[in-house]
Amino acid sequence: MEIVGKAKEDVSLPKATMTKIIKEMLPAHVRVTRDAQDLLVECCVEFINLISSESNDICYKEEKRTIAPEHVLESLKILGFGSYIREVKAAYEQHRIENWELDGVKTDWK
Repeated sequence: MEIVGKAKEDVSLPKATMTKIIKEMLPAHVRVTRDAQDLLVECCVEFINLISSESNDICYKEEKRTIAPEHVLESLKILGFGSYIREVKAAYEQHRIENWELDGVKTDWK
């Protein structure tokens, strides 16, 4: 997938963060090769690009200029990841609470 205005090697995720996430998700006795870690990072970047592109398409069709969480959720549904929407909503609510200290405020999801 081509990324507008960026060379492929310019777009990545922080390796230290990705390594930490990978290690936290696996049992302690499981080891992951550097090649497998690199492949997982590439898959994550591609997934983000896919969701971002679809979210942008939805936003454009609605004549909006800013991608909103609802656009991301709709893109997950369109791309066949609808089964993740409940978990994504929960993670987003937790993120809002932790980062913006919105005590008791809930997002009005569709």
